[in-house]
Amino acid sequence: MISRDELQKYQRINSEKGVIDTVKSLATDVSQHPPLYYVMARFWVDWFGNSPAVTRSLSALISLLALPCFYWLCAELFETSLVGWLGISLLAISPFHVLYAQEARPYSLWTVTILLSSWALLRAIRLSHQTRALKSKISTWVIYAATLALGFYSFIFTGLVAIGHGLYVVVVEGCRWTKVVKAYGLASLAGIIAFSPWILVIIHNWANLESTTGWTTVNPPPFFLIKIWGLHLSCIFVDFGFALEHPFTYLVPPVVLVSVGYSIYLLCRHTSPRIWLFITILIGVTPLALMLPDLIWGGQRSGATRYLIPYLLGIQLAVAYLLAMQISGQMGAKQKLWQGIMIVLISVGVVSCAISSQAETWWNKVVGYYNPQIARSIDKSERPLVISNTSDINIGDVISLSYLLDAQVRFQLVVDPNIPQIPKGFSDVFLFYPSPSLQQGLEQKYKVKLAPVYQAGIVRLWKLPLKANQDIGIK
Repeated sequence: MISRDELQKYQRINSEKGVIDTVKSLATDVSQHPPLYYVMARFWVDWFGNSPAVTRSLSALISLLALPCFYWLCAELFETSLVGWLGISLLAISPFHVLYAQEARPYSLWTVTILLSSWALLRAIRLSHQTRALKSKISTWVIYAATLALGFYSFIFTGLVAIGHGLYVVVVEGCRWTKVVKAYGLASLAGIIAFSPWILVIIHNWANLESTTGWTTVNPPPFFLIKIWGLHLSCIFVDFGFALEHPFTYLVPPVVLVSVGYSIYLLCRHTSPRIWLFITILIGVTPLALMLPDLIWGGQRSGATRYLIPYLLGIQLAVAYLLAMQISGQMGAKQKLWQGIMIVLISVGVVSCAISSQAETWWNKVVGYYNPQIARSIDKSERPLVISNTSDINIGDVISLSYLLDAQVRFQLVVDPNIPQIPKGFSDVFLFYPSPSLQQGLEQKYKVKLAPVYQAGIVRLWKLPLKANQDIGIK
């Protein structure tokens, strides 16, 4: 039996544990998450406090670094400031990027490292061809190796970004063993060696890794992935939070797809292979690596938009180039038309961010999406008790729910297969995401039939009937 405040202490710094314990916990429980962001977050909350706002502010600050990084990448690719400024505008008001800039998760950091490593690679290739100074050449590739290592320690799918970089270098160099290919190989090897301690951690905890990522292999409903793939594309420009079955899901993504296709067409037609090849590889490698296994073996690896950040950044590069080309290369009515399109595109992004900022929850809150509605159901009771399991993701979900509940609510966490003895003094007893064994055990122990309280797809909140409460002497 614990209170709301007692439960929330598990999101606060434990003075008896340090950074090494943070790394050990990640290595043991969720080794698919490299430690860089979590170590930074550990220091951040230690310095500035444990409130959710303070914790999230780290990601918000990191996300601001993506703006100059995006500009540098555009400048390295297109050698014009207009594409860079338009790209910054699209990135700054992108509904997807704004959402994840508010998440206490590593995806803003991963966005920055993708942009940095991509910029460092293009710069290293350019200077390798332009300068004869060996020291300058080496320093550029050292910078690339360092940014690649930072990317690996930010998120494991940096490996897909590195594969795309390697493919780009080999093709641009004409599939020949040139000095640039050799330098790239050495820099990449250095980045991988720097990450090798965590690779060993992943291998050592492989069995646990399979259990914590098992959701990716669960087959989704028919046509679910097709809808999600469309929303992946549209959410970087417009996101009004409509449900999957809303007409938005069927109308807007195809329009965005045609527009993006036109952007890529013009990119390939009017730029050198050095430019369009880099962007198309950035767009193509990550989604193909996730979509093909889903199509061949089943699962929903490609259903998580956050895994496709390299693809989204590539799309934004192509669209920024399209707008810059049409605005600067046209005259008269056609130029005004494209200026109007740019204004509309920025406007829908701003409106999308405004709508999501006022919402209780959004689609990226996959697990706790229904917690506000559930909390309102529980808070109607005078003295409620909430029972839940400690298995799976319930602990994190219960902590999330606790921030939405009144102070008088009490929690009882149960370890399967135990069936709790319900204490006296509560007006209502709720079961939050109970396991089948807990649900069946309570029904058998107290000779009752649990009543569903809140259902969204599945029943997420159950209630022990009042008559049953009286029978077991709770009141």
